[in-house]
Amino acid sequence: MKWLPWRYLVKQAARKHGFLDPIALLGRVHSFAQPSEVGEPIELLRAGVVFHARGLINSRVIQHNLDWVWPFWIERQFNPLDPAFIPRAFSITHINLSHRNWTAVGHPDVDELPVVDPRGLLTPFFDSWSLDGWLLAEDGRCLLPSRAEWAKQRQQLASGQSVITECRHEGLYLKTEAWVELDHGLPVCKFRLNAKADADASLVLALRPSNPEGVSFIHEVKLSEDRRSWVVDDTRAVSFSEPAKRHHVSDYRQGDVHIHLNEREDQTEGRCDVGMVTAAALFPVSAGEEREMTATIPLSDTPAQLPADAWETERKHARLECPEPRYTELYEAAVASLILHSPDDVYPGPFTYKRFWFRDAAFIIDSLLSVGLTQRAERALSRFPARQTLGGYFRSQEGEWDANGEVLWVLQRYCQLTGRPPDPEWWGPIVKGARWIPRKRLSDDLNEPHAGLLPAGFSAEHLGPNDYYYWDDFWGVAGLKAAAELLKDEDPKASAEFAEEAEKFQAAIDRTLKHCEQRLKRPAIPASPHRRMDAGAIGSLATGYPTRLSEPKDPRLLDTVEFLLERCFVKGAFYQDMIHSGLNAYLTLHVAQVLLRADDPRYLELVDTVADLATSTGQWPEAIHPATGGGCMGDGHHVWAAAEWAIMIRNWFVREEGDGLILASGVPERWVEGGQPVRFGPAPTPYGAITVTAQKTDTGVSVHWEADWRDAPSRVEVRVPGYQAQTVEAEQASVTLKAV
Repeated sequence: MKWLPWRYLVKQAARKHGFLDPIALLGRVHSFAQPSEVGEPIELLRAGVVFHARGLINSRVIQHNLDWVWPFWIERQFNPLDPAFIPRAFSITHINLSHRNWTAVGHPDVDELPVVDPRGLLTPFFDSWSLDGWLLAEDGRCLLPSRAEWAKQRQQLASGQSVITECRHEGLYLKTEAWVELDHGLPVCKFRLNAKADADASLVLALRPSNPEGVSFIHEVKLSEDRRSWVVDDTRAVSFSEPAKRHHVSDYRQGDVHIHLNEREDQTEGRCDVGMVTAAALFPVSAGEEREMTATIPLSDTPAQLPADAWETERKHARLECPEPRYTELYEAAVASLILHSPDDVYPGPFTYKRFWFRDAAFIIDSLLSVGLTQRAERALSRFPARQTLGGYFRSQEGEWDANGEVLWVLQRYCQLTGRPPDPEWWGPIVKGARWIPRKRLSDDLNEPHAGLLPAGFSAEHLGPNDYYYWDDFWGVAGLKAAAELLKDEDPKASAEFAEEAEKFQAAIDRTLKHCEQRLKRPAIPASPHRRMDAGAIGSLATGYPTRLSEPKDPRLLDTVEFLLERCFVKGAFYQDMIHSGLNAYLTLHVAQVLLRADDPRYLELVDTVADLATSTGQWPEAIHPATGGGCMGDGHHVWAAAEWAIMIRNWFVREEGDGLILASGVPERWVEGGQPVRFGPAPTPYGAITVTAQKTDTGVSVHWEADWRDAPSRVEVRVPGYQAQTVEAEQASVTLKAV
C-alpha cells in the first residue's frame, strides 16, 4: 500500500465511484492505536469476514421469511416484544448478539463436537445444518421448541455426557437428548426424541438449513428407499431407528416445510438452487402413549482407537464434595468441557473458537493440570514447539507478544505439578523462546512512557486497539522467570541469564508504573502507560493472577481491583465495555482470584455471581448480555471460562503461595456450617497430590489433608473464612480452627 502508483489508483477508483478513499480511511482508523509493526491479526480479520458474510446472508434471508421456524436466537432477537429484540434498521449484517448459548456434546478424543442450542436444536458438524424435533397434533396444535414458552434443559454427566431438553405446549410434551458414542469404533452422534400428546399426533424430525449462527446451506436431500435415512448433499447421512410414516420436502421459493406439513403429497427428495432445502420425517404418536425414535449421524469414516469406557477412565480427576449441588454440577461440567476440548490441541470453544491460541491454551492446560488431567496437558504441550518460529516466537497469530511468556509459564507449571524435569526436546525451544522476549523489548533508553516494554501489539483483543499492554509485559517477566527455573539444573548459565533479564524487565515495568501513578494520581495499573484507567485494566491483574509476580496485597494490584469493582461491574460481574460488551465470567473470576489471595471476603460474592450466570447446562458464553442473560459475544460454550471455574474451586481448597501451601482459604462458611464434610482432591501441587477435607466440629472446623508428598512444603497455612488461621508442619495432616 506504500507504493505510490497503487495508492493513487485506489484513490482515483474510489472517487470515480463516489466512495471515500479506503487507504486514507484505514490510516484514520490506525491513528487511534499506537504505532505497531502489526495491525489487527489477519487470523481475526479472516474470521471476522466469514462471520459477517454469514450475517449478510442472514439479513437477506431471515427478516423476509419470519413465517419459517428458526433457531431459538432468531425467534427471540427478531421478536419486537422480547427483551432480546435488536432493531435491524441500518445493520448490514444480522448476527446472533443476544442468545449465543450452546453446549457441546462429544466423546473424549473425538475431534467433532456437535452443539445443542438452548431449545435442543442439534448441529452435528462444525458450522453445519441442524436437526430439530417437533410435535404436530392432528387438530392443528404444534409444539415447536424454539417458540415454546416452557422449556427446560440440563446436561447429563452420570454416564457419558449428553444434553437433555424438555418442552411443553398445550397438552404436547417433547424431550430430546443428544450425545456422541462409539459404534464399532466409529464416532456417531445420537439424537433421541421422546413425545407424548393428549391426542393423535406426529413426531417430526426436521432437517434445518440453519444453526446457532444463522443460515447454513442445504442444496439436496434424499430419503432412502426403505425410508430409514437421509443423505444430505451427497456427503452426510442421517439414519432413523424406524421408517418414516410420512415425508415432506420444500425449497426456498415454496417456503419452510413446516408450512406444508398437512398440505402436500409425500415426497422422497428435494433440491434448492439457493441452498434452503427443508425436510420433515414424520412418525405417528397415539393419544396418551409415549413415542420414541432416534436419529444417528456418523461423524467420521475413520475408526477411533478409543476405549469404550473412555468417560469413566477420564474422570479419575480431583473431585469436589460440597453441600451445594449446583457448585458440584458446575465443577463436573467444567471438567467435562476440558476433556472434550483437548483431543490433541486445546480449543477454547466448539464453534466460534474451535481454533488454537497460545493464550487460551495456557489457561486451559493449567486447569487440566490443576484437576489432575495430566496426560491431556502433556499431549497439548507437546504440540507447542512445532508452532515456534526460527526466531523463537511462539506464534498462533501475529502481534500476541504475551504468547512466549504464557508458553514458558505453563510449561513450568507442568514441571512443578508433575515433579518432572522438562523433556530434553524442550530445552532448545525454552532457550529460543526466552531469548526472544528481551530481544523483542524496546530499549530502556527511549525517552517514551513505554521505554523497556514490549512493542505495541493487539494482545488480548478485549483490551482495546494496538498498545503497549502491561498484560504482555507481565507475561514476559513470568516467562523469563519460568525459563530460569526450568533450566536451573540443565543449563545454569542460561538460567542465570534469564533470571537477570527478568529483573531488568520488571525494573522497566516498575519505572513506567511510577510515571503512571504520577499521571493518574493513584497507584492503579492501567492497561498501558498511555491509557487512563478503563476496563482494559483487567489485563493488568495478570501480575497478581495467575503469574503471582506481585505480592498478594501489592497496593498497585489492589487499587486496580478497587477501580474495576467501582467502575466496571454490572449486576455483580465484570462488564467489559470494549469488544465484548457483556458480562464476563472468566474475567470476573480473575478479580475473585486476586481478592482470594488478599484474604478479601468479597471474592465469594463474585464467584456466586458467576455461578448464577451459568446456563442450565453448566456453561458460560464468552460474554453475557446484561438484560437477556444469553451470550452476546464469542463462543456460546467458552472453555476458558470453564477452565477458570475449575481452577477457582481448586484454589479454594489448595493453592501455592511462596514456598508453602494455603489450605481451605476459599471454602465458604456456609459449606461447613451444616456439619457435613467438604472435600476436594486429589489435587496436584508442586509438593505432591493432596486431598483436603473440612468439617464442622463442636470445637470449630477441622481441616484434614491426605497427601502423597514428593517433597513436603516448608509450611502449610490453614485458613477457613470466619475462623482463626494456623500455620503448621505439613506432616501434621490435620488442625482444628476456632471461630474468630
